[in-house]
Amino acid sequence: MAAAPPRTVVVTGAGRGLGLATARRVASDGHRVVIAELDPERGDSAAAGLRAEGLDAHAVPVDVADPASVDRLAREVAALGPLHGLVNNAGLADAVGGKPFHEIDVAEWDRIMAVNARGPWLVSRALLPQLTATGSGRIVHLASDAALYGSPRLAHYIASKGAVIALTRAMARETGDLGVTVNAVAPGLTESESTVRIPAERHDLYRLNRAISRPQTPDDLVGVIAFLLGPESGYLTGQLIAVNGGFTMH
Repeated sequence: MAAAPPRTVVVTGAGRGLGLATARRVASDGHRVVIAELDPERGDSAAAGLRAEGLDAHAVPVDVADPASVDRLAREVAALGPLHGLVNNAGLADAVGGKPFHEIDVAEWDRIMAVNARGPWLVSRALLPQLTATGSGRIVHLASDAALYGSPRLAHYIASKGAVIALTRAMARETGDLGVTVNAVAPGLTESESTVRIPAERHDLYRLNRAISRPQTPDDLVGVIAFLLGPESGYLTGQLIAVNGGFTMH
């Protein structure tokens, strides 16, 4: 009897940092992982690196803020076989802070919202038919504990991640009886390529106020994401899990 094809998990923004760590964990768990990355060279390099480790990885370029690009992603994913999960990790975080809300210009506000808030909706919308077809689909959004803490001089970023949290709950209500769970993970300040330009005082804020004071790394998050993609989370939906060493507690 032929073995069933591996189930696919799409991870957006998976060319580096937390996205790549998530893709590696997903593939190590036996899934076929699609690295959906804005930068084609970065995506190809990441996928090649995972394949060199003996993992099943494919790279597909995508701009999550562009509906046509997202539709192309959906077509390419469909050609790979059954879709099990989606991790909406792509987002703008590099050097986005520094201005009070009343000094942020409209173009910058719209740029952050297009990627961080509209992007997860567009990708989820495009891939939902494939996720429902498997009968046990999983969607995991990456939010941020900044939306819980209310960090200053990050109003557009916080608004976008707050939108992701609200979107998680709205989507979960609509997909529960379709066999698709929708949950969100809110990381704290995680050491990766996307956080190296964050000011030292923000790093100090987290270090001094976490219950676990050591720096947070992508490895602190991938296990929770893997759980939300796995069979034991099948009755968990519409939830936000903050993984930040106790910086925020709810």
